[in-house]
Amino acid sequence: MSAQSIHRVFSFASTAKGTSTSALRSLANCNWRYPFVRQVMPHCAAASQQPVFSHSSSAVIAQAPPASAWNGKGTQEDFMYKDECILVDEKDCIIGHASKYDTHRFTAQQPKGRLHRAFSVFLFNSQNQLLLQQRASTKITFPKVWTNTCCSHPLHGYNPGEVDDPSAVASGAVMGAKRAAVRKLGHELGIPAEQLPIDGFKFLTRLHYCASDDGTYGPQAEWGEHEIDYILFVKADVHLTPNPEEVDAVKYVTFPELTSMMQSSSGLLWSPWFRILATHFLDGWWQNVDKTIRTDEHVDLHTIHKIC
Repeated sequence: MSAQSIHRVFSFASTAKGTSTSALRSLANCNWRYPFVRQVMPHCAAASQQPVFSHSSSAVIAQAPPASAWNGKGTQEDFMYKDECILVDEKDCIIGHASKYDTHRFTAQQPKGRLHRAFSVFLFNSQNQLLLQQRASTKITFPKVWTNTCCSHPLHGYNPGEVDDPSAVASGAVMGAKRAAVRKLGHELGIPAEQLPIDGFKFLTRLHYCASDDGTYGPQAEWGEHEIDYILFVKADVHLTPNPEEVDAVKYVTFPELTSMMQSSSGLLWSPWFRILATHFLDGWWQNVDKTIRTDEHVDLHTIHKIC
């Protein structure tokens, strides 16, 4: 099965209305498939070391991680099969791992795919403008949509590791998610790692959402996202060399420019995770980017904000 054989014309009208947070929220109130819930989750059991698993159809078996680095060469289809996402339960406790293909399939056996970890990076320049990207038209899930700077997955089985244990989440360190962010910012946007000091990333909170890609594949879509998404803010002036396999366009915007872009009259398409974040959180986080990154005013490490 090729990427072309599973990719269809995208016509997802996932636009937001209005020119303010309240206007964005009014759209969300009528369009979200599930109500927004702020859910406080108990901690996972403490672990003495980073858990790593080997997944099979019948068992999840502990093993040592291979000493290898991620290879960014390949097609969208290649990554679907070789990238191993980190499977979690609704408390964000790790239960195993599975291919990106398997985790993103919405079928009768798994109608919401398989819940896994993700991250969303919001990168601001020195003018406090947010860098947006338009996902490539060749992407298998949610092609052509505009979204935040970078959205992807920490992976199982690589060195340096991208699997965060409960203590890393509880402390806000989440070095695994941050390493994954640096890796994918390089892969998707060509940003050199040296321009993104890992200690410059601020972990704010987590979002649990579920969205089928029915805009691309119709009401019986067999592709979608079901993620616990780690929200990362960072501020840096960076050099961009977008990867055409991943990104169709990029744009720096102010908050008023973003709300204008998200009006339905713009005809632009937006990722479901970004619409949720723009509706419920982004205005407050963006009002003072430096304060958001340098202090803990907007940090919430113990809540998983759920919309599914």
